Amino acid sequence: MIPVLGYEGKKVAVLGLGRSGLATAKALEAGGAEALCWDDSVEARERAEAEGFVIHDLHKTGAFDGVSCLVVSPGIPHLYPEPNKVIALAWDAGVPVDNDIGLFFRSLGQGDWMEHDTPPRVIAVTGSNGKSTTSALIHHIFEANGTPCQLAGNIGRGVLDIDEPADGEVIVLELSSYQTDLARALTPDVAVFTNLSPDHLDRHGGMGGYFAAKRRLFAEGGPDRAVIGVDEKEGRYLANQMVEDPEDLRLIRISAGQKLGGPGWNVFARKGFLSEYRKGKQTASIDLRDMDGLPGAHNHQNACAAYAAARALNLAPKGIEAALRSFKGLPHRSQLVRELNGVRYVNDSKATNVDAAAKALQAFPRIRWIAGGLGKEGGIEALQPFLGSVSKAYLIGFSARDFALQIGETPYEICETMEVAVAKAASEAEEGETVLLAPAAASFDQFPNFEKRGDAFAVEVEKL
Repeated sequence: MIPVLGYEGKKVAVLGLGRSGLATAKALEAGGAEALCWDDSVEARERAEAEGFVIHDLHKTGAFDGVSCLVVSPGIPHLYPEPNKVIALAWDAGVPVDNDIGLFFRSLGQGDWMEHDTPPRVIAVTGSNGKSTTSALIHHIFEANGTPCQLAGNIGRGVLDIDEPADGEVIVLELSSYQTDLARALTPDVAVFTNLSPDHLDRHGGMGGYFAAKRRLFAEGGPDRAVIGVDEKEGRYLANQMVEDPEDLRLIRISAGQKLGGPGWNVFARKGFLSEYRKGKQTASIDLRDMDGLPGAHNHQNACAAYAAARALNLAPKGIEAALRSFKGLPHRSQLVRELNGVRYVNDSKATNVDAAAKALQAFPRIRWIAGGLGKEGGIEALQPFLGSVSKAYLIGFSARDFALQIGETPYEICETMEVAVAKAASEAEEGETVLLAPAAASFDQFPNFEKRGDAFAVEVEKL
């Protein structure tokens, strides 16, 4: 646990008592604060009370009297589409609102970690797609090279629930826009921006607000070094904001598909090869084509981001390459479940939006595509340019019939359930094809989350 510092002897309200909320309450009390806890769920309040926390109704008049700060869990809206009522009450009372990420960096700056011979360093990763794989890959690279490392944030453990860092340890944080948007302190050693595509627009009031939330990781204190994907205009803008001159080596630009020029520090992947250039000279090259844990251009972008973050902390290219080769991938993200009779079965249940599904569809040459679920705003018509490699689509879930009208001339079958879709695709798949689950939709019509949907796919594949 990381004790929260700066609130000794003070009252701090905690709104939302899920995993991160309870970890925050424990860390506050470990640092000498009094945590006043609230959740609109009776069950959540009962769990917190059973663990000995003070339950404090934050809706009541005077609830914020004597309170120094309100700490909010990431799933609670604080501005759009409407501010949570408790957050609005905190505003009216003049009480600062923060989250566990802000408390982590605040405590990091005040702790005794700097007494280590090599102070712990923090790498924070944000972006629309690939940030989980990138974060896990960075963690794997450091561990494979003998550097102690912890993974936390939007993946793994809560940021305040990690162990006290050891000498020279690296902490890798995956941060969502919900987390970067509200944190009052963001001071990583290395900040990584993978890419940007429309997502969570209702929560951020549109694309501009969504990008602004991501951009805060580079503006609220700022990193010592930035790794920024420049394949979208927002990334190019952000990269430009981070440099004082073209040779500024505090910035590492990354790309999946274009050769990057100029006198700065660049890492890019083209035709399956990762290249590193510094001051106009190539310093390393890695063949990514036969790495089973990193298939497709989108994973090559993840590899570039992870490679650049590791290089930013002075790991050698050969050690990074060896770690890339031993990476097995994350569950539900281009995960090879099985190969049977020359057919590969790949679980990319995490491809919940059009952009992620497009990347998955470009990763394999011949595809039997399982898609559908609870469709998102805008549908999937934008996927039509990426369906050339799809032999047939097997559509499931609430939006199956809507999706059938949006995939052009691609052959399809309405399967409704995962069981039927896997069985049909397997019976028709030919040697050399890939049965790919890339839903391009949320899971909540049939499954509680994308993980359970991916598990259901894997179960049906194992039955074959």
